[in-house]
Amino acid sequence: MADVTTWRTRGPDRRSTRALRTRASAAVAAVLALAVLLVPPLVQLDQQAVDLSAKLLPPSWAHPFGTDDVGRDLLLRCVYGLRVSLLVGLVAAVVATVVGTAVGAAAGALGGWTDRLLMRAVDTLSSVPHLLLGVFVVALFRPGVWPVVASVAVTHWLSTARIVRAEVLSLRGRPYVDAAVSGGASRWRVTVRHLLPGVLPQAGLAAVLMVPHAMWHESALSFLGLGLPAHQASLGTLVQGGRGSLLAGDWWPTLFPGLLLILPTLAIAGLAGAWRDRLNPRRRSETVL
Repeated sequence: MADVTTWRTRGPDRRSTRALRTRASAAVAAVLALAVLLVPPLVQLDQQAVDLSAKLLPPSWAHPFGTDDVGRDLLLRCVYGLRVSLLVGLVAAVVATVVGTAVGAAAGALGGWTDRLLMRAVDTLSSVPHLLLGVFVVALFRPGVWPVVASVAVTHWLSTARIVRAEVLSLRGRPYVDAAVSGGASRWRVTVRHLLPGVLPQAGLAAVLMVPHAMWHESALSFLGLGLPAHQASLGTLVQGGRGSLLAGDWWPTLFPGLLLILPTLAIAGLAGAWRDRLNPRRRSETVL
């Protein structure tokens, strides 16, 4: 009997822990979003300004994150860099989700040779490492934000296509889909009215989880010098610029951009976990137990 009581009392503890994690993630995401939206319009930053008299100052009240190797305030640079990285992540995630949803829905709804052709194309592209394919795409254009967005979007729609296809194949066996087909509905109408609404929540969750992945991808390209110009702030260029200072013992030019890359990842992962639990009632009931 004691075992049963112990088993049942685990539910509230898990719920409270998960709720606390969700609130903390929402708070971190809100603070970062406000900083990105409010700071750049209020405080203008000259990306190419140089002040060697303030070179590599440690964190202080005047410069909470310190300064970089040419005297620029690192806090402002980090906020500007976070704005660029979030822009790349959000736009690339939306584009990749739209492409992946279209391909996955077409493969699952049409079936036959269309399904085989599209999935073989997905498998072929998946066999190429994302970073290598991203480097190839970026190399075709001049350094800038939109080539990086295109690079990330082109390399990140494959997993969404697989998820959407699997969900469409699952929905095709539902009674209401069979009833619509028996009633004479065309394949296009069944796809638009019944299949796509069923996969949109999963596709939306995939898009949310793709944002931090795209941010890390952009940071990797910028760190390699293949994404944004060196003077333009992004989290990748900031980490790359602080690498030399780290070897000299100046830790802040690398630490703070790295933290601002990790914090959105953890916040989005926490919010996506709460969303996933709402989409999956069975998982939610297991966590209550």
